Amino acid sequence: MADIKLSVKQLQINKANSQMVLIVGIAAFVIIFSLVASKALLSQSHYQKRVISEKSKAVDQLKENIGAVNSLVNSYKDFVSTPQNVLEGDPSGNGDKDGDNAKIILDALPSKYDFPALATSLEKILSEKNFNINSITGTDDEINQQKTPTSATPTPIEIPFEISVSGTYSSTKQLIQTLQASIRPIKIQSVSLVAQGNNINTTINAITYYQPTKDLNITSKDIK
Repeated sequence: MADIKLSVKQLQINKANSQMVLIVGIAAFVIIFSLVASKALLSQSHYQKRVISEKSKAVDQLKENIGAVNSLVNSYKDFVSTPQNVLEGDPSGNGDKDGDNAKIILDALPSKYDFPALATSLEKILSEKNFNINSITGTDDEINQQKTPTSATPTPIEIPFEISVSGTYSSTKQLIQTLQASIRPIKIQSVSLVAQGNNINTTINAITYYQPTKDLNITSKDIK
């Protein structure tokens, strides 16, 4: 009888131990799961805070850009609607000094490389002053210039050229002033003079410029 009672008691103890082990196991699983979940939620929370912070910065920058655009539009309208342009010409006329200021600026510093257009412009200027044009030469580098990378801060790029003209002594003295009267910036590198009777052959090596258009460089950012 005592052995039977002992066996029943032992069974109850074993059952209680099994239940305890099960409870402890469940509790440990819940604790570990809670820790892992808490860590994941905390990491997600920090990530969301970084995303919200970057979005807030982007919104502030966008508002600033919109304000700058409105200001730029108003400034542009004022710039092109003056009664006289920067050359004191008629904004709506067709003369050499006419045209609105925006057109004049683009003519002075074009956004694309175009050597033939430069040669035509130089020929027109020199012909109007009655110079005998011997040659207008340079390297038409359009293919290579098309490979120029875009930039958010473009800088002027040089276009070298050479002109050779002949004229009287008095007209030769006006040659530099004639080039300075060009709407395009011209930087003279060298001048060579060769007298032939009453005429002087003048060769000038110089450079002018063009400035590529500005790249807005809109990018995206990964938040990690």
